Amino acid sequence: MPALASHRKPRARGRITPAVGLTTAALASVTLLSTQSATAAPAEPKPRPSIEEVQKKVDSLYRQAGTATQQYNKAKTASAEQRAKVDALLEAAAKRADKLNETRRELGSYAAAQYRGGSIAPTATFFLADDPQSYFDQDQLMARMTSRQQKAVADFRTQQKEAAAKRAEATKSLETLTEAQASLRTSKQQVQTKLTEARTLLSELTAEEKARLAELERKKEAEAGRKAEELARQQAGTEKAAADDAPKTGTGTGSGTGTGTGSGSGYSSKAEKVLAFARAQIGKPYVWGATGPSSYDCSGLTRAAWKAAGVDLPRTTWDQVKVGTRVATANLRPGDLVFFYDDISHVGIYKGNGMMIHAPKPGANVREESIYYMPIYGSVRPA
Repeated sequence: MPALASHRKPRARGRITPAVGLTTAALASVTLLSTQSATAAPAEPKPRPSIEEVQKKVDSLYRQAGTATQQYNKAKTASAEQRAKVDALLEAAAKRADKLNETRRELGSYAAAQYRGGSIAPTATFFLADDPQSYFDQDQLMARMTSRQQKAVADFRTQQKEAAAKRAEATKSLETLTEAQASLRTSKQQVQTKLTEARTLLSELTAEEKARLAELERKKEAEAGRKAEELARQQAGTEKAAADDAPKTGTGTGSGTGTGTGSGSGYSSKAEKVLAFARAQIGKPYVWGATGPSSYDCSGLTRAAWKAAGVDLPRTTWDQVKVGTRVATANLRPGDLVFFYDDISHVGIYKGNGMMIHAPKPGANVREESIYYMPIYGSVRPA
């Protein structure tokens, strides 16, 4: 009998499993990506700013912080003033309430008297009610009252209206106070943000870059010093010419010269006190929002110095610039206030010879410096 043929398929030799096929494809893909990455150009690093750009940026940040400091000072002053107003209104409202309660007790005594007399209705209802307003217009009830009782009711009416008005005014003032406090917080945050940016920028400088920045500052100070010397020469020449043109001592008897001299002497006396105070603060640190005695911001120093001479200046540079008489830079005298930048965010005290005493910026101390170190906005003579 012939043998039957087998139906089994022969085994395939060298068979590749699907897993192996996928792995090979993945390796090919990685190889291709690696080749592409190797040939791609590397990202260029961000160029570092020049020292001049850093100086400009830092100066700008400090200036912005100075502006925010004045906003903070303004908001703090407004908040303090509004708090005092609210406290006064709340006290007034409490006094009105006391008077109202006193009148209510008086009306209650009238009602009690009527109760003892047997005529409790309807007058007792009126006097003992929490809100007698609904009974005020009843002519029948008013007719039963004596003139003293009628006056007490009229007083009650008036006091009720006044108390309500004071409560409404106090509520409105509290809302204004809340707004002032919110502005205060915002200004404080703005100052802190700008100062943090400036410190961060400076901290990223290398030792060599810091040295170059210091050299730029020295050049800036030197140029400002030269301008101050030029102003001092001009002022000295003007004073000499004025002295030469003035009448000799004893040649005149009029009162005009005496009055002018007296006025000048009066201001000079105050200016001496201002500058004596300012000199005593040299070396103390600038702290934004500070008014002394251990630290100052710019307007805090000028205000404290002039207060030592008996003159009360406003808190901010924006208000101080409105006080007194405007003077030209060429006509500056010791004690005058010199303001800087278009936004009037800085101020110093002129000491003569083109120099001033001021609280410069965070990280610096109260010092003498040329008025030309910053762009001048204008100057005033406070008294």
